[in-house]
Amino acid sequence: MSIPVSTRSSTRSVVTKAGGIYIHVPFCRSRCIYCDFYSTTYGTEWKQSYVNALKHEMQLRRAEVDSSRVPSLYIGGGTPSQLPPTLLTEIFQSINDNFTLTKDAEVTIEANPDDVTPDWVDFLRQTPVNRISMGVQTFSDALLRFLNRRHTSRQAIEAVQYCQNAGYGNISLDLIYGLPGQSFKEWKHDVQQLLALGVPHLSAYALSYEEGTNLFKMLQEGHVAEVPDELSFRMYEHLMDEAAAAGMEHYEISNFAKPGMYARHNSSYWNNSPYLGLGPGAHSYDGGNIRRANNTSLKDYIQATDDVPHQIEVLTPEEKYDELVMTHLRTASGLPLGLLTPKQKCYCLQMAESHIHSGNLVQEGDVLRLSRKGIFISNSIISDLMY
Repeated sequence: MSIPVSTRSSTRSVVTKAGGIYIHVPFCRSRCIYCDFYSTTYGTEWKQSYVNALKHEMQLRRAEVDSSRVPSLYIGGGTPSQLPPTLLTEIFQSINDNFTLTKDAEVTIEANPDDVTPDWVDFLRQTPVNRISMGVQTFSDALLRFLNRRHTSRQAIEAVQYCQNAGYGNISLDLIYGLPGQSFKEWKHDVQQLLALGVPHLSAYALSYEEGTNLFKMLQEGHVAEVPDELSFRMYEHLMDEAAAAGMEHYEISNFAKPGMYARHNSSYWNNSPYLGLGPGAHSYDGGNIRRANNTSLKDYIQATDDVPHQIEVLTPEEKYDELVMTHLRTASGLPLGLLTPKQKCYCLQMAESHIHSGNLVQEGDVLRLSRKGIFISNSIISDLMY
């Protein structure tokens, strides 16, 4: 989740007193052409220093959460599976030294399919990890090469099977639709192949052209073209239909899951729960109006002797309202109007009136949510409701 505009430097800490923990591992072997998350291709010699700095930040900021009530841990990146088992073991030991996960805590690690081997999965079984998230993106080898992904479609399938054979049932796979040159037939195959693997959770994202990425540069130079909106909508609608037929619930715009298998950590981002972010580029939120973003510099992170360089933002009432609208309307549960002040509720319903009349928004009691057809123009609707 990105930090909105007006940030400023500060040493003020974000005290969450509850919520999950996110750890950002910034290492990648190579950069995908579409990715704008903070990462680096620095070599092995940087990884031990990163882990040392991460352990230092855990010790420094452990008081920012109620250490006995940590319901979720998410290790993302970057590519966490690029860390060797010895360093992952150090991270888990430091987590154990500084925090206490609840007995039923959801513990997720992101992995690249070509890093997932039987030996790696056997190691993972000795850790608290009980959920694995893999960025497959597509099962087309040609498109994978275009995206500069390291794995093949066969490796992705085998990676899932390795995890399943080792007893991991909670697996999430990512897909991207609307890739340059991607046909509807190729997308149908991607959805069919993913569902055939029997995983309980999938995330699917429309390709976005983020400034600063190689893909954005290719678009600007005319080497690629965006797919027509009509095709993108058709792909998304097909996904919704097929996921529903497979018994998956569409619980957030980009996320589908079997009953009881929602991503608990990610859900905290959409329901206003607090969370602690550790690592370069990681974000934290106190559940109220304070956000913190660690600076995106591995070198500065490693060299910090006290608190790591970061930015603090105190949300205004208007910014807080905008975030509530943006995050809650992404979910199937919708926006509980009781979260808003009377003035904000009046404004929200006034701006929502035309969308309710057109059937893009539905008001059920004190909850406002997107209709099925409203999902297709969600960005426009959410923007209309904001200050």
